[in-house]
Amino acid sequence: MAPTARLADVADWLADTDRVTVLTGAGISTGSGIPDFRGPQGVWTKDPGAAALFDIDTYLSDVNVRRQVWQMRRAGPALTAEPNEAHRALTGLDRAGRLRAIITQNIDGLHQRAGTDPAHVIEVHGTVHWVVCLSCGLRTPTPEVLERLEEESDPRCQQCGGIQKSDTISFGQRLDADVLQAAIDAAQDCAAFLAIGTSLSVNPVAGLCDLALDRGATLIVVNAEPTPYDDEADAVLRDPIGEVVPALAERVLGGVSGPS
Repeated sequence: MAPTARLADVADWLADTDRVTVLTGAGISTGSGIPDFRGPQGVWTKDPGAAALFDIDTYLSDVNVRRQVWQMRRAGPALTAEPNEAHRALTGLDRAGRLRAIITQNIDGLHQRAGTDPAHVIEVHGTVHWVVCLSCGLRTPTPEVLERLEEESDPRCQQCGGIQKSDTISFGQRLDADVLQAAIDAAQDCAAFLAIGTSLSVNPVAGLCDLALDRGATLIVVNAEPTPYDDEADAVLRDPIGEVVPALAERVLGGVSGPS
């Protein structure tokens, strides 16, 4: 491990390849006003009981939980948040052909909104911008469902009457096999694996670090709090994500940190 590696050294490693796979967690979006879950000010840290709202069995069995979740979705910041400098910096790297992929645990769509090619973003936990029927699979834009909350506290599928939820992965749900395979491929086919703003404590996503390391990739962790992979990383950067990611991109691209 080289936790004291300088930012300039890390930028040099990234500049030597066009096969950088990035893994992003909630920490990259806190600068856009979206709270994380496990950090010191995280949603579940401050209110451990809130985690129950993200359990699929509870959601299916309790109409009051579904009503609470719909109100949370309507009031939450994820649908209207704007990308921050870290998102835009990664977009700059993507547009310059430096990235193999961005694997994100986030459901906010901010990488795409920042301008990153949607084909290069792997959303392992789904997206809050769509709603899916758990019976027939119909997908509906989230705003269309939220508009119905004035009349329906638990809006059902307009095609079959089934229970709907955000097209996101809840506790107790399996990750989409094709999406997970795309993430595995991106981890195994990179020269550098850059983990940003993630606790690296949730599998199978955390295990992508192992896959990258097994293929000889350089592992770089950018996170304020310690992670289980710090001892295996080639570099650990504790600087604020909104500062360090744009600084890395600027050095890699020779002064261009992303679109304005």
